[in-house]
Order: sequence, then C-alpha cells, then structure tokens
Amino acid sequence: MHAATPAPVDMAFSSNAARKVNELVSAKGHQAPMLRVYIQGGGCSGFQYGFAFEDGPADDDFTIAREGATLLVDPLSYQYLMGSEVDYLEDLQGARFVINNPNAVTTCGCGASFSI
Repeated sequence: MHAATPAPVDMAFSSNAARKVNELVSAKGHQAPMLRVYIQGGGCSGFQYGFAFEDGPADDDFTIAREGATLLVDPLSYQYLMGSEVDYLEDLQGARFVINNPNAVTTCGCGASFSI
C-alpha cells in the first residue's frame, strides 16, 4: 500500500473550506476530516464538480492539508483542477463548497458545472 501524495502548490484549499470540513466531520464524530473533490462528466456545461467525505485517501490521491482538514483529489480530476481553489461560501445562493477554477472556459449559472 502506497501513501497518498501531497499535491504540488498549484491547487489551494481555503481556510473557510478547511474550517467547514472540520466542523461538519466533527459533528458526525469522525476523527480524520477528509473532503474529496472530483470531476465527472455531465452537467449543463460538460463536466461537473462533486464533493464527498472520505475516511482515508486512495493510494494514488493527491492530498492538501490545511488547519487539520485534508482535501483529497484523484489524479484524473487533479489535471482539470490545477490552479483552482476549493472554498466554502455562504451567500444568497446558500451555503456550499465551491471551486474557483481558472481553467474553466464556460460555467453554468450555479457554478456546479464547467467546460474547458
């Protein structure tokens, strides 16, 4: 079994997102707060962002640690997310994790899907 690889510096995990991961995971009684971000086909713009809580990384995951929380990204998704920031926002559209992706050429109105 191989350990997950720390991600190069070209992807960011905001302090707001790390705090929210810690808050949500500790409320469920888990010890290791890990949030997976991934890309899948679909959505109105071609690709869609997804988020899931995980107990641990896969062997080939990239990891980004911040303030006790860990962001997990698989290698396929990472290539579309390089240069991005995972953040957490609370605004008129609600409370949610978001991705600020400079690689996205087109995004949908809600920001959940994109094209490159």
